Amino acid sequence: MGGWDAYNVTEDADLGFRLARFGYRSTTFVSTTFEEAPARFGGWLRQRSRWMKGWMQTWSVHMRRPWRLWSDAGAKGFFTLNAVVGGNVLTALCFPILAVDIAVGLLARSGGATEGLAASPITPLHLTTIVAGFVSTIVVGLMGLARRGQLRQGWILALTPVYWACLSIAAWRALYQLLNEPYRWEKTEHGLSPQIRSNATAQTPTIRAMATQRRRRYR
Repeated sequence: MGGWDAYNVTEDADLGFRLARFGYRSTTFVSTTFEEAPARFGGWLRQRSRWMKGWMQTWSVHMRRPWRLWSDAGAKGFFTLNAVVGGNVLTALCFPILAVDIAVGLLARSGGATEGLAASPITPLHLTTIVAGFVSTIVVGLMGLARRGQLRQGWILALTPVYWACLSIAAWRALYQLLNEPYRWEKTEHGLSPQIRSNATAQTPTIRAMATQRRRRYR
């Protein structure tokens, strides 16, 4: 596939679409990941900003010649890039603008004014779209928690609107970096969880032994 884009800060996204353009398919399988999620807001923000910036890079590179992308990846690949990669970024950027506009419009209507998005005939559609996004996100989260036997943690999903607002901060930060520091790589923090640290310490001798066996095998 010609390697990957060394300047893209989300190389997995770029590789996924390169695979599709070469006629390959990606799939998922049932598994458990023990990767540690960011434990602090600063680390989370840097991680999500990098992801958002990488998706912007992936979209802009592969959409440089849209007709070529359509020819290589087909209609499914073309619309997947725009809906999943471009759509996630666009909705994150637009969410605070739409939310503020709706709030201002509702306040204007309550005061008898007719300006603002809330006064337009398509306001119900905008509100329905936002509510549907919240509900679908919560339902998917509950499904995942149920499969892991963690439904008692489901209350946290009530903070989905706050999480979306944080994603918007990450998206706008990513856009700023794309224009000013496009190749800056903000690495994700790991090893902050006591449980992760203890597991890593316990597994270190085993990992070292496996590495030694591999070295002996390939000498």
